Amino acid sequence: MTPPGDYVTMPEQTPYEQHPAPPVNERGRAYDPDATDDERTYALFMHLTLLGHVVLSLLAIIAPIIMWQIKKEQSPFLDDHGREAVNFQLSLIILSILLIPIGILTCSAGFFLYIPLYVLALVGMIQASIAANRGEFYRYPMTFRFV
Repeated sequence: MTPPGDYVTMPEQTPYEQHPAPPVNERGRAYDPDATDDERTYALFMHLTLLGHVVLSLLAIIAPIIMWQIKKEQSPFLDDHGREAVNFQLSLIILSILLIPIGILTCSAGFFLYIPLYVLALVGMIQASIAANRGEFYRYPMTFRFV
């Protein structure tokens, strides 16, 4: 036990490591200057997997998860875009499921809410794909951050 007045000094603690902010391009968007053309193309295809929803709904979520898991350790750029694509598609699935009881309770009138949801999906996918192709980071609107 230390007597009053004698203080035990703590060992030097290193401050929490902060990641430097990414650079900003002329459009005011954060981007990754180290992203290669292959990484940009791969990120673009991760966002375009949402088109798989037209063929098979389950494909739209499985494809970006697999693509993200394969490449997330190789590049922070691909990790960010993969995480964002998976979060967006999970959010769309949850919002779609939530619209089912609304549609039933409103005698099918609530099913018209699927139209803005699909517009959001289409516009968000296009904007994210363009941003990925430019090497920019992108955050989808109305997205729950699960992963």
